[in-house]
Amino acid sequence: MPSNSEVIEVSVVLPCLNEAETVEVCVRKALAGLAELGVVGEVVVSDNGSTDGSQALATAAGARVVHAPIRGYGGALINGIEMARGKYVIMGDADDSYDLGNLGPFIEELRTGKDVVMGNRFKGGIKPGAMPPLHRYLGNPVLSWLGRVLFTLPGVGDFHCGLRGFNRARIRELGLCMPGMEFASELVIRAALAKYSISEVPTTLQPDGRSRPPHLRTWRDGWRHLRFLLIFAPKRTLLIPGLVIGLVGLLGTGWLIPGEQHVFGVSFDVSALVYFCLAVLVGGQLLIFGGFARLFGVQEGITHEDKHARWTRWLSFERCVGAGLTLALAGVIGTVFAVSDWGSTGFGELDPKQTLRIVLPSATAIAFGVILVFSGLFASLLSLRPATRRTAAPAAVADAPVQVPAQRRPAEAPETVDV
Repeated sequence: MPSNSEVIEVSVVLPCLNEAETVEVCVRKALAGLAELGVVGEVVVSDNGSTDGSQALATAAGARVVHAPIRGYGGALINGIEMARGKYVIMGDADDSYDLGNLGPFIEELRTGKDVVMGNRFKGGIKPGAMPPLHRYLGNPVLSWLGRVLFTLPGVGDFHCGLRGFNRARIRELGLCMPGMEFASELVIRAALAKYSISEVPTTLQPDGRSRPPHLRTWRDGWRHLRFLLIFAPKRTLLIPGLVIGLVGLLGTGWLIPGEQHVFGVSFDVSALVYFCLAVLVGGQLLIFGGFARLFGVQEGITHEDKHARWTRWLSFERCVGAGLTLALAGVIGTVFAVSDWGSTGFGELDPKQTLRIVLPSATAIAFGVILVFSGLFASLLSLRPATRRTAAPAAVADAPVQVPAQRRPAEAPETVDV
């Protein structure tokens, strides 16, 4: 173990919860690998409250054991990253499934200035029995593909590899906070949104050395990852769909207001107009939600404002109220016109086809106007800024206890999430 006076280049951080069967061999492999490379490093075992003696075994093998107060895979890793003393951190697992004795490719990439270096098990090799078929052929490929599409990361082929390295200072600036398995997604997503440099190196995966089932739960943790991917990509999950749906609705509404239309022998009338008006409302609402998501992301430091998202500044209370009242007024005028037209016939029988061509767009304008007014109120709430706020993770000393800011703590109770 390096002395306190030595400058540590690499810290290998291993989350641990009852890994007595494998933690010792993992620590020894990592230390031997670092020594073979001539790297001054350490192994930090971030323990989540093991009751099987994992702590003593890890210490005996040469690791520095630190207590992780927040339960969960992410909670243990956040704590381990905070406690690490190296310039670079390589995170792995304490189940002996990754080749911790072969960390050279990660260190080489980090030394070139890469912020994050991901392992790729599909390129490095997955040994028989190391990964369930459902994960290997469906879960990981689908989630990795979705991550590449949503966050424009063509070079990341294995979104959820547990062996990855990064510049400790740069990662701490992100303020990572998810306590569960979705921490793996949070790290790469937040790094991508912050425009960090990300590369991949092949790594192998072998069957773990435990006799008990893994902590990972296929459907629960798969859903957590999927949910995290979707909510952190409002441009592709809200803004673009909203824009497309809204434009289709507007064009269709304008097309059908004059009268019935025919395309390739198919008649489109007021029934289609109902759905086009609905598309206007749905599309507009998705655009507003996407704007809220952008505002919240910039406000909380999750994403950085860019020129393509500056339109969200339009979502001020005054602008939304002005636009909303204008739309509502237009809808009221249309309604008055429809009532007047009805009155001209002595308030007798109506021709539904003609009346609805005015009533439906008018009602849609009123509804969307009201939505805009209250959306402006909500946007103003999002834009409130306290006099002082945290803008970046402080440069804490290595031995300081990890602190997760109250406003960034997830809603789920940490005790329900296992490593």
